[in-house]
Amino acid sequence: MCGIVGYTGKRQAQGVLYDCLCRLEYRGYDSCGIAVNTPEVQVFKDAGKVHDILQNAPLFKGTAGLGHTRWATCGEPTQINAHPHTDCTGKICLVHNGVINNYSQLLKRLEGNGHKIVSDTDTELIAHLIEEYDKGDLEEAVRLAVKEIEGSYALVVMRSGENTLVVVRQDSPLVIGVGDGEYLVASDVPAILGYTNRVIYLDEGDIGTISPDSLKIRRNGGYIVPLVEKVNWTQDESQKAGYSHYMLKEIHEQPRVIQNTLINMPLPESFNKSEILEQSRKTGILFLACGSSYHAALTARYLVEEHLNIPVRLEVASEFNYMHRLLPCKLAVVLSQSGETADVLRAMRRLKQAGCMVVAITNVAGSTAARLADHTIYTQAGPEIGVAATKSFIAQLIVLYALCFAGASAANIRYQDYLSTMRLLPSVVQSILGSHQNIKDAAVEVAKSKSAFFIGRGINYPIALEGALKLKEISYIHAEGYAAGELKHGPFALLSPETPVLALVSRDQTYEAMLTGLREIKVRRAPLIVIGEAGDEQLGQLADRVISLPSFNRLFNPILFTVVLQLLAYYVALELGCSIDTPRNLAKSVTVE
Repeated sequence: MCGIVGYTGKRQAQGVLYDCLCRLEYRGYDSCGIAVNTPEVQVFKDAGKVHDILQNAPLFKGTAGLGHTRWATCGEPTQINAHPHTDCTGKICLVHNGVINNYSQLLKRLEGNGHKIVSDTDTELIAHLIEEYDKGDLEEAVRLAVKEIEGSYALVVMRSGENTLVVVRQDSPLVIGVGDGEYLVASDVPAILGYTNRVIYLDEGDIGTISPDSLKIRRNGGYIVPLVEKVNWTQDESQKAGYSHYMLKEIHEQPRVIQNTLINMPLPESFNKSEILEQSRKTGILFLACGSSYHAALTARYLVEEHLNIPVRLEVASEFNYMHRLLPCKLAVVLSQSGETADVLRAMRRLKQAGCMVVAITNVAGSTAARLADHTIYTQAGPEIGVAATKSFIAQLIVLYALCFAGASAANIRYQDYLSTMRLLPSVVQSILGSHQNIKDAAVEVAKSKSAFFIGRGINYPIALEGALKLKEISYIHAEGYAAGELKHGPFALLSPETPVLALVSRDQTYEAMLTGLREIKVRRAPLIVIGEAGDEQLGQLADRVISLPSFNRLFNPILFTVVLQLLAYYVALELGCSIDTPRNLAKSVTVE
């Protein structure tokens, strides 16, 4: 989940590394560092965020270097544990994203061989492994060293006095940016968009040797001609564009994201063929995801079972990987914003080995999930920098709605009308974004609490889960999402005048049951904030505050509820002075198990 960068070319490396790390900080921000060949390796690192630490770095003159921004997995976030790390001689230097599972065995062996290990990290051991194998050919030394590693890694390695970088990846993302007389390396594309939009996506096990005028990629024992792809994101998309936070900008980008996703989403023909759907009626469709993507998949369960009449099995990917029995499954749909979620990738490989067709819904072209899947659907959200998922979650919902309606339209013409209705969503979402004072006022009230409940029924239940997740992610207020009927089965004990309840109410088949639940909550004197449809007078009689949705087809209320809850979480965190884009202990992409 850390962010790593590398540069070799004609520019002064230090400025490039700093710039790239600033754009990559959403991957981790508890410590950071850079190393530059001057031609001796010079390292500067410390605990803290990129801007705070690297602004104070001494000036290192050199045209090759590497950098790191950390999300700690092994060793506390301290100066000595910050990357880059070096070997005993100080000549071999590297940065690493991943986790070394056989850390204890390697540590014992290396210390037994006389290596002095100075940090508590697993990463430092890799530098010493390379030192043991280094006989003058750095690429070969890296190749031999990683053969001893069990776990995940993306590495950028350099040696003192040289402008060559050696890179390698296994179960952690890494891309190479191709410039004019220069190359950049990064964990994610947004880091390098200011320098090039031409990239090479490394496959598992690839080893690259890079100098300003040459690039060699070694794969399966031989050298290949790599495919250079053009990224359609722009640098401006990864900037704040005048907004105070990336999260607020990305919330306000959602009307455009919805439009782009609907326009640019080709439905994979073989996924949408009737025989695939008919087979799935017998064995069902398996959905796999983590975090916010899991909430999107749970929404899809309601859609698919209701409108396609296909049973859905839904699993958290991290739990699925430890289920020994793999039930028969013809079709699996996996969701991952980054396409690099470690638990999802592991599940995909297992499913493909079992002969299951795998469809990936992701936001990142060239990601590992996109390359593993039989079919990939891109969400067209553009780069999302804020750690809390907003526009990527909405884009996932749009894809899932569209897939469901497209699959149902062959049997029922009304679903063609639903697809047409979806094209009106951007303007409806824009109306919420343009009139949110009531949401801001509600946020001031919620910010006074230490705990909050989010409730919904039916297809709105997953959105209650997502609303609770957003609030706790960025405001650090304890929040729980529940199916509304479940409050009576225990959580009622926690209701009090200091515990607000945020209820999502649609005038659908769950409406009367929701009203009954709201009355029961009021008896417990809990502050009640209801988000419901415009013109519903009964809500005003029950709630302390009502936030009204624009009038629209209630089938799409989950999308509208989501936007309201994103804004609510944002303004609560703003009221509390929290670090909205970089919440504590979190990182954007979970690339380690």
